[in-house]
Amino acid sequence: MTTPSPPAAPGDDPLHDRLQYQLAVFARRLDQLRHGVVGSLDRAAYLLLDELHRCGPASVKALAAALGVDSSTVTRQAAPLIAAGLAGRVPYPADRRAVHLALTPLGDRRLAEVRAGREELMRRLTADWPADEQQVFLTLLARFTDSLGTYAADGPP
Repeated sequence: MTTPSPPAAPGDDPLHDRLQYQLAVFARRLDQLRHGVVGSLDRAAYLLLDELHRCGPASVKALAAALGVDSSTVTRQAAPLIAAGLAGRVPYPADRRAVHLALTPLGDRRLAEVRAGREELMRRLTADWPADEQQVFLTLLARFTDSLGTYAADGPP
């Protein structure tokens, strides 16, 4: 049986040191873009509206499961969207006591505007990348975000 290697001390692992630094820069630049080019929907609002767009009206519990957060988080994130008219509560036909959240026509238009702005930004940022490099980046980024989701759900090993 082999024993795992102890974690590298800070500065002893140049690859992962550079990776964590680049991720910090990436996060800072995304925050800067959020207030300008990309639009005024914050990340939580965008993801919630996008889920409603893709899946249709849904319960808070279903949205929480799809987004990997708890129900109270969805309730808190939905409140300003409802107040702004981007989402609304709709009756659930199978149980008249229950309500679902749904995207409003205004919310659908706003999401389409923000999505179009973000897509255009991605086109501009990768315009000089060959198509195969764009696909590799997408594959690796998706794999990385899946790992983050698993880590967040399961905690450290």
